Amino acid sequence: MSDAPTPVGFIGLGQMGAPMATRLAGWPGGLVVFDVRPEATAPLAEAGATVVATPAEVARRADVISVMVLDDQQVTEVVCGPDGIVAGAAAAGRAGVVAAIHSTILPATASRLAAEAALRGVAVIDAPVSGGFMGAHEGRLAVLVGGEDEAVERCREPFGYWADLVVHLGPVGAGTRGKLARNLLHFVAFTAATEAQRLAEAAGISLNRLGRVVRHSDAVTGGPGAIMVRPTTQPLTQDDPLYEMFLHTRALAEKDLTLALDLGEELGVDLPLARLALDRFADGLGVPHGDGRGDWEDSGGEHQEDEEDDQ
Repeated sequence: MSDAPTPVGFIGLGQMGAPMATRLAGWPGGLVVFDVRPEATAPLAEAGATVVATPAEVARRADVISVMVLDDQQVTEVVCGPDGIVAGAAAAGRAGVVAAIHSTILPATASRLAAEAALRGVAVIDAPVSGGFMGAHEGRLAVLVGGEDEAVERCREPFGYWADLVVHLGPVGAGTRGKLARNLLHFVAFTAATEAQRLAEAAGISLNRLGRVVRHSDAVTGGPGAIMVRPTTQPLTQDDPLYEMFLHTRALAEKDLTLALDLGEELGVDLPLARLALDRFADGLGVPHGDGRGDWEDSGGEHQEDEEDDQ
């Protein structure tokens, strides 16, 4: 088998797919693209890509094919439909084609398509992405991958044109399950941000200026991801290296959440997520709850230093 690069394919040139595919226009083996909208393929053609009429035609030419379409139905049609990737690869007698599904779909859909495609010599992996429109343009997406080792390894180099982190999470379906967990955090955090804005607005704080602070400090600390360093959600033992650190984090959180709830009560702002966080934060970290206000009120000047360190 030749070591020379072979063509890669891209199907679905929407808001995310177009910048991802554009970065692949420099792939040395060539790029083959398909989209139902001619206006979507025109810029790729100008960049040197080959435009074809069906997903099947992509599979007749390309060995690794990215799929970034809307939903489960469209993914199913593109991968296993009459004019899909599996049909095209089989008709051309091409074994070993890899179809990477970047769309966020049901994990069961990815597993079902992988099983169907494998019967005809096509490997399917689920490879949803995180990082949004900006990450796609900058080539800084993260890819959460589920699939067989060999198929995943074959995708790493082309993925590297538009991603700077590729994480293999397990078998087919694992990538999608990981993406759903990641997006749960994303959108719950967004909802918490709206609650914080209501409190700030009621307190007469500029939301634009507060937003600058949040974006700055999250870029420094890592935001919610900063506590995602445990291999399990089980309670920490006292000899765990994270135990004292997380006790400290819990104390700061319970103090600040209590103060925020007090401010909300004073201003007449309901803060249901803050109440839930105060109730569940310690359990989530795997450490004991504090003893109430006395847990931090008696710390005096030492607490002030800790709070400054936490910023």
